[in-house]
Amino acid sequence: MANIEIDQKSGFCFGVTRAITKAEEELEKGGVIYCLGDIVHNGKEVQRLAEKGLITITREEFMKLKNVKVMFRAHGEPPSTYEIAKQNNIELVDASCPVVLKLQDRVKKSYEEDENIKETQIVIFGKLGHAEIIGLQGQVNESAIIIESVDELDKIDFTKNVKLFSQTTKSLIEFNELVKTISERMSPDAIFEYTDTVCRQVSNRMPNIATFAEKNDIVLFVSGKKSSNGKVLYEHSKSINPNTYFVTGPKDVDELNLDFTKKIGICGATSTPRWLMDAVSDRISKLEANQI
Repeated sequence: MANIEIDQKSGFCFGVTRAITKAEEELEKGGVIYCLGDIVHNGKEVQRLAEKGLITITREEFMKLKNVKVMFRAHGEPPSTYEIAKQNNIELVDASCPVVLKLQDRVKKSYEEDENIKETQIVIFGKLGHAEIIGLQGQVNESAIIIESVDELDKIDFTKNVKLFSQTTKSLIEFNELVKTISERMSPDAIFEYTDTVCRQVSNRMPNIATFAEKNDIVLFVSGKKSSNGKVLYEHSKSINPNTYFVTGPKDVDELNLDFTKKIGICGATSTPRWLMDAVSDRISKLEANQI
């Protein structure tokens, strides 16, 4: 029988768990409820909730709705989205993650408190176009400089003051590298301030995934293709254990030709539901049974 282990520290983070719970509670009440964007970056979980009645909409569709109930996911929204909801008499179910809301507040206060904003650049380490970044840009009238990696630091004018923040789901290691590099490049007359806003529930996954990858012969990393966190954790696992495979669900296992005599570990992203990792495990057991 295959030696299968599911990583107990993988799966939904607090913010996603909270959003999913809110969605399920609202769906149980009955009536129509919309969600602005995928509630989580996992297609299988989005499909599960869609079958229960959750209707995912785009930002364009949201702007046309009136007198309905709409859910905001964990990533947070810019002030303009709340204004539209107010104007269109939309009842909100706000599942914005408290960690994200705290970051939004910090960025907004930093922007408003600076007396000479043109001389201070607000820089955010994050993924351009990501839902959380859209929400953060809304706090500063789209004026923040978004940096995805050290390679993009030329976007910054190092002769002017810099205030650095991070998208909550980014790598703490990469954030610290940015801090070091920016510090070295700053003009002596300019001030550099930074705030570590990386969520520890997310950043702590990196060392855990490394340990998990080391103790298993084969690792199946379960994640949705849209998950930024999933891509980062998968690559980290693969760097530790080359026999790491990215799977979106049970059907993907069929193509791997697994060696069932090896120790097989199953882990996932902060957007990966536990039931999906269980389903992958069940699929492995079924494939093994069919070989006997």
